[in-house]
Amino acid sequence: MAEIDDLTDRDYVNSLARGLEVICAFTRTRPRMTLSEVAQETGLTRATVRRLLLTLVREGYAEKDEKIFSLKPKVLDLGYSALSSMGILDVAQPVMNELARTLNESVFCAVLTGADVTYIARARSDRYVNVSIAVGGRASAHAVSTGRVLLAAEPAEALERYLDRVTLRAFTPHTLTSKAKLRAEIERAAREGHSIVDQELEIGLGSISVPIRSDEGRVLAALNVCCPSSRMTQDEMRKQILPQLLAASQAITRGL
Repeated sequence: MAEIDDLTDRDYVNSLARGLEVICAFTRTRPRMTLSEVAQETGLTRATVRRLLLTLVREGYAEKDEKIFSLKPKVLDLGYSALSSMGILDVAQPVMNELARTLNESVFCAVLTGADVTYIARARSDRYVNVSIAVGGRASAHAVSTGRVLLAAEPAEALERYLDRVTLRAFTPHTLTSKAKLRAEIERAAREGHSIVDQELEIGLGSISVPIRSDEGRVLAALNVCCPSSRMTQDEMRKQILPQLLAASQAITRGL
């Protein structure tokens, strides 16, 4: 930890930081962009963005179709490598399977990827109809409970950058599109240690999420339960699901 704290400008690799910023500029709502759009999204010059994008293309992390750039599935290797090294997937899956059996609801684990969340694990319930979110699927962070829990754990500067740049798309009439209201919900998630979102991503779908922490208290991912709003109200989620969701999150932390 001391080595990180002692980081100097000499140690900082600016090109790596900018490359990561370019990767994170691509989101679920903006999966394909021109060079100019990426430059506008990141605040970097066109020349810098061009070099970074062409490097990503050459290394297989992005592709170019005429003037349009998009990420390739290889970028997922970066996240999966980090998560595998932590052991979180191996530990989380059996806990999630047990939680899905107990609640008879769909359970997910997600991480923050730029302005989106990416679902890295899931456990299905025994119900005939399950929530159709696939592993590797993405959703806009502002419209889901996993996103608000994960954004609540971001450093203040990173959250400010997110709020400055994000476009709050309305997926349903219930989606929050006010940045002030979204900030309030993120701050609420930080205070209360959980987030509940009702029908903001899809009509009829509600969800509740809590953070998964390392033994040092750092937020690694979000643990989530989704269910139809017609089956369970927000109040019922808080009373019936939240205690078991928190217990499952703590079990994953102990197992890491």
